[in-house]
Amino acid sequence: MTPAILPLEVRDLGFSAGGKSLLRGLSFQAAPGRRIVLLGPNGAGKSLTLRLCHGLERPSAGRIVWQGPRAADAKLHQAMVFQRPILLRRSAAANIDYALKVRGVPRGERAPRIEAALAQVGVAALADRPARVLSGGERQLLALARAAALRPEILFLDEPTASLAPAAARRVEQAVAAIHAAGATIVMTTHDLGQARRLADEVLFLHDGNLVEHGSATAFFAAPQSAEARAYMKGELL
Repeated sequence: MTPAILPLEVRDLGFSAGGKSLLRGLSFQAAPGRRIVLLGPNGAGKSLTLRLCHGLERPSAGRIVWQGPRAADAKLHQAMVFQRPILLRRSAAANIDYALKVRGVPRGERAPRIEAALAQVGVAALADRPARVLSGGERQLLALARAAALRPEILFLDEPTASLAPAAARRVEQAVAAIHAAGATIVMTTHDLGQARRLADEVLFLHDGNLVEHGSATAFFAAPQSAEARAYMKGELL
């Protein structure tokens, strides 16, 4: 995938609400093709970071800078999947069709993109099923297919397997891997350390609104450098 909006530069990002500072001085880069996993205890600022990068919240300080040649159209080259995706009361295929329509994809191009996206995440058989009858894992896979159909250069994932059974979580991981293999950069949050080991190239460890560690996943899991990260890995920092 030829970079359109990447790399993404997050520079001294801060966010405050209700008189409280929730994120302070966060800086990192998301380069094309990377898989970046944000780790940390509840309230560390992981989901907030994704929402800020995706443009759902406005930072109180710092900047989010898209550096590719089509940076001005950044919204058209990214997607986000939430822990509990919102789906329309339509078929799986119709949910994807609606997203493509909103994005401005011509009608004649939608059907093949819908078919390809459902196949990419392994749920082609669900095309005509109403979204409301799908299981939790199937709904998440549909949300991933909907995002994949948009052909994002960067995909933000907020706890995509939370509350899913192990088998369903594994299917979601496989779908994420397939989307990454197709060229998307992945930035995601998770509390599942095994999942982070399987999927991450880089780890950002946040604690209390601060970026405490940032480095390769291999180095982080072999020997986290901060006391907070070591405690988190032992299950002592909840």
